[in-house]
Amino acid sequence: MNVRINEEWRRLLQDEFDKPYFERLVEFVRHEYATTTVFPAGGNIFRALDLCPPSEVKVVIIGQDPYHGEGQANGLCFSVNEGVAFPPSLRNIFKEIASDTGAPLPTDGNLERWARQGVLLLNATLTVRAHQAASHAGKGWEEFTDAIVAALSSTRRDVVYMLWGAYAQRKGARIDATHNLILKAAHPSPLSAYNGFFGCRHFSQANAYLAAHNLTPIEW
Repeated sequence: MNVRINEEWRRLLQDEFDKPYFERLVEFVRHEYATTTVFPAGGNIFRALDLCPPSEVKVVIIGQDPYHGEGQANGLCFSVNEGVAFPPSLRNIFKEIASDTGAPLPTDGNLERWARQGVLLLNATLTVRAHQAASHAGKGWEEFTDAIVAALSSTRRDVVYMLWGAYAQRKGARIDATHNLILKAAHPSPLSAYNGFFGCRHFSQANAYLAAHNLTPIEW
């Protein structure tokens, strides 16, 4: 199947595109976009991959599914465009960064600036119906994003994986812990942030690991 995606990722994932589950997924997603409101915009479904080719990945952050509110999802997990109010989880991420690194709170929630530094901001499910959280779960996206994590782990070393919450941590089974750094904490949602996300210091730990491996740290 011909999928419009970053060429590096296409080569790495071509076997997935040719599998029956992916063909069924494409049919489902096309029907959803044609018959109801779906986020993100169709051109942004693979935006996380397009902005961060595998050869440039330094950090992987895994979300669950896109924001389902109007004007929020932009193809990068936890990210919103300029001018959009910070969702609660993103606000908590910025609070932890400020506490951990001393960086000031940003004025906008567009995390493209991270993606362009090598942070893969990957949702486990890449599309969602408007106002219906997890509405595209169980349709094949999880198998595809599992393959992304497995392919990255098998071809790249010295990558930091930030796994927040049980959902993201289940993908950790596909990561080579010997040659990468896996950081686990509670999800930054207000429901769980005080149970281990605040104070996790993942952002300074990631930068220390990158520096120790002669890689440029991320400007969070």
